[in-house]
Amino acid sequence: MSHVSSSRPFGAVLTAMVTPMTADGAVDLAAAARLAQHLVDHGHDGLVLNGTTGESPTTHTPEKSDLIAAVVAAVGDRAVVVAGAGSNDTAHAVRIAEQAAAAGAHGLLVVSPYYSRPSQEGIYQHTVAVADATALRVMLYDVPGRTVVRYSAQTLDRLADHPNVVAVKDATGDVYGAARTMARTGLAYYCGDDPLNLAFLAHGAAGIVSMVGHIAGDELAAMVAAVDAGDLALARATFVAMLPKIELICGSGNGAVRAKAVLELAGVIPSRAMRLPQVAADADELEVVRAAMVTAGLLVAL
Repeated sequence: MSHVSSSRPFGAVLTAMVTPMTADGAVDLAAAARLAQHLVDHGHDGLVLNGTTGESPTTHTPEKSDLIAAVVAAVGDRAVVVAGAGSNDTAHAVRIAEQAAAAGAHGLLVVSPYYSRPSQEGIYQHTVAVADATALRVMLYDVPGRTVVRYSAQTLDRLADHPNVVAVKDATGDVYGAARTMARTGLAYYCGDDPLNLAFLAHGAAGIVSMVGHIAGDELAAMVAAVDAGDLALARATFVAMLPKIELICGSGNGAVRAKAVLELAGVIPSRAMRLPQVAADADELEVVRAAMVTAGLLVAL
């Protein structure tokens, strides 16, 4: 975890990890541990579990805790393990946070409450309740495309005063707004939108929380290193070389489906199974994914 510091409290390269499942939909803890080891062997110094890509809406809290424990046992001495503690029910989010801490998580990802469309005061009080529930460091998750609401500048300023709130995962698309908040609050920013990774890093982001990292961890680490070294030309070239992989995972509109399909075809996980309402890639989509993997250099053409 060489990248972990006060300015990079969760490391530099994290993937929002899928939750491997067996063909009948049970959480596959052994496959999750192997996947975590694979990611850490390929450029990652952090992992985010039980987020949207990890199908958090359809996994139960005991399953979430078991997943955290399995991954911490597998890679916890080599990577920061951040656990999602998101809900539109504050009491439920608090329980998730408490059980994540008990399972060994190193940090929490706390999303603004979705669906209910609370006021800024409601968002603030919800987040403080979760942040107060444990001693773990907190990464806020600003993703208005899923929550409808986003943190206002004033709410971010208030939350930045909380001793446990140290970072933001930003999926707003607002690079300028992120740069302003970084300068104003000192919060560490993590890009949560793979097509904008380079833009965020160039504007001072601490790192990346990625979906494409499932298949491009080494390249993401190389891009971060190039930005750190002030070599933006190399960083740009590295980013451009990743475009086929970004399009493969992000181009369909459902990165979790694509990530599981890619990982199955690559032999990293045994099944692309998902829980409803998510539906795994069917045979036709699997062939599209296979062809894209060949184009991206991930598979050899048959």
